[in-house]
Amino acid sequence: MTNNDVVIKSNKYAIAFEGKELSNDEQIELMEIITNNSQMQIVCLLEKDEKVETPFKNSLEKRLEELSYNTGQFYKGTLRSGQQLEIENSVIVIGDVNPGAKIISKGNIIILGALKGSAYAGAGGNSQSFVIALNMQPGQIKISDIIARAPDVKKPRKLLSDPKKVKIEPKIAFIEGNNIYIEPLDKSVLNDIKL
Repeated sequence: MTNNDVVIKSNKYAIAFEGKELSNDEQIELMEIITNNSQMQIVCLLEKDEKVETPFKNSLEKRLEELSYNTGQFYKGTLRSGQQLEIENSVIVIGDVNPGAKIISKGNIIILGALKGSAYAGAGGNSQSFVIALNMQPGQIKISDIIARAPDVKKPRKLLSDPKKVKIEPKIAFIEGNNIYIEPLDKSVLNDIKL
């Protein structure tokens, strides 16, 4: 990881106490001490009963993964060339993602600015993830395991006499079948988004 990388990870944990028999009050007191003196959020206490622990642990991990897709974090700032933002859940970027910059999320990516770099949504394999940007001009988009690249053809620049005539509209990138589609973001598309 370089100085340009920003990694935001979840701090929710399930814990188990081993080595000494503890009363319920002692376990609660230890969980409070951990929560109050660290950035860890204890979501449950596991017992050492293999028959109960394994299915419970699997169920908990699945539920936490589902929640992380539907919750998000904010990032304010512009990502410049060479910078990378990696997030465990969905993210809302208030700024631009410039060419050469990369944003990776296990959930959805919403950019309140221009996407001109790379965006990887659904990094944990969630094919229901999407990317939204107010100005969608990505170098590359990856959702789950599907990758789409911008065309290599350079368009000639047009001089505009009136910059107000340039229409920039919000767009959404999503998977349908085995392809990534980018469409204008309108009311009907918003109604179809599954969270």
